[in-house]
Amino acid sequence: MKRPGEAAKIKRYKLRIPVSVGKLETVIDDPETDRRGLLLVAHPHPLHGGSLDNKVVTTLARAANEAGWVSVRPNFRGVGMSDGAFDAGMGETEDLLAVARFVEASYPGLPWALAGFSFGAFVQHRLRQELQAQRLILVAPAVTMYEFDPVPADTVVIFGDADELIPPAAMRLWAEQQRLAMKTIPGAGHFFHGKLKELKQAFMEACPC
Repeated sequence: MKRPGEAAKIKRYKLRIPVSVGKLETVIDDPETDRRGLLLVAHPHPLHGGSLDNKVVTTLARAANEAGWVSVRPNFRGVGMSDGAFDAGMGETEDLLAVARFVEASYPGLPWALAGFSFGAFVQHRLRQELQAQRLILVAPAVTMYEFDPVPADTVVIFGDADELIPPAAMRLWAEQQRLAMKTIPGAGHFFHGKLKELKQAFMEACPC
């Protein structure tokens, strides 16, 4: 166990994981010691610049690493070195399930947590129907752009009250209708510019990390 204030030593693996359309570029950051779980992070819309290097995605991954969780960041199909083409969340869900099954074979017994940002939240809420996880964390979920199904009661929704793409009132209503826990970040827009510290804190409070 690392001492308080001591930086975690993270081992990075860059893989191309086999899925139905070819291979998915994936980055795995592994604390290697005292592992507590696996966090799968889904990035925002592939056709609007979303990738595994998105700053929200990397913020969540680093937070999980600091807490002893292995983070898994795939590029959706058609992004970076990932094969295939955009499939509006359907094929992307299948791909993430394949990635999860591939990764968990190397980490038997570790629980999953799922986190998704914007479009990635839509994909993760669908994946949660097929993959058991300790927690589903939806960051600025695109509830006005995609039709979301009901989610488990322990799901946590994080969003900024100044989101310029997804109306905060719509995210709040969607969460309230299901009595989900919410964490609202004052002054934060959709991409959390200048609010990544607050986002990290909200994520750590939401994550079982």
